[in-house]
Amino acid sequence: MSEQSSTLLDRLGRFLARRLQSESSGYQPYTPSDPETLHRTLQPGDILLIEGNQRISAAIKYLTQSTWSHAALYVGDALPEPEDGSERPRLVEVILGDGCIAAPLSKYKTYNTRICRASGLTPDDRNAIIDFMVGKLGLHYDMRNIFDLLRYFMPTPPVPVRWRRRMIALGSGDPTRAICSSLIAQAFQGVRYPILPETVKAKGHASAESAYSRREILHIRHHSLFTPRDFDLSPYFAIVKPTLTFGFDYKTLNWAERKDDQTAEENGNS
Repeated sequence: MSEQSSTLLDRLGRFLARRLQSESSGYQPYTPSDPETLHRTLQPGDILLIEGNQRISAAIKYLTQSTWSHAALYVGDALPEPEDGSERPRLVEVILGDGCIAAPLSKYKTYNTRICRASGLTPDDRNAIIDFMVGKLGLHYDMRNIFDLLRYFMPTPPVPVRWRRRMIALGSGDPTRAICSSLIAQAFQGVRYPILPETVKAKGHASAESAYSRREILHIRHHSLFTPRDFDLSPYFAIVKPTLTFGFDYKTLNWAERKDDQTAEENGNS
């Protein structure tokens, strides 16, 4: 392929990526987290799942049968304060078309989010995961695989549920790695931390009746096939909710009185 055609394909790919990243109108978060409480709750190494409202978000949520379409890694104070006095970037994420970037927490203050925390992760492994992600800042993905991008312009393809997840893995090229949670998964796999390993029954060397005839083997799936939903479903990641972390007393809630409740109370007192 000539250099000129490669440039044209690259430009077309990045144009398609920008279109897929365009936000849809009418998005209303159900229970967005308070940014300050979210900041107090998050710990370095946590994964923040986001319910996006981009055009591509609808496709990812449909194909994965999940409300989560994006994932970012919280790195705490690993990145320096900006010289211009702006908010410190505390998230490392991969954005289609932009590659691996750093972002402040306020970027997702109006979105539904969920915190996933790896259980029992050692400090050394946590630091290794953060260093891996920070070291990938500036990484750009090749957007010339046009067919990998075009499939996301049809957000609800008429395919059976059992095949939808596989549609993300089709091609498994750079655009796929740029929209999935592959870089975060790769970071955790680098320290041998499981996400959603496949459990396969394998025959042993003894006879079929032996106690050693079958054993479980954990197969680590390729990191390019992971989606944000996998961290939510993983049995090895705890779900942390900011509203509960610092104590919750339902008795302190102020409930708005409905008119029918007031009427019933007045009738009862009459």
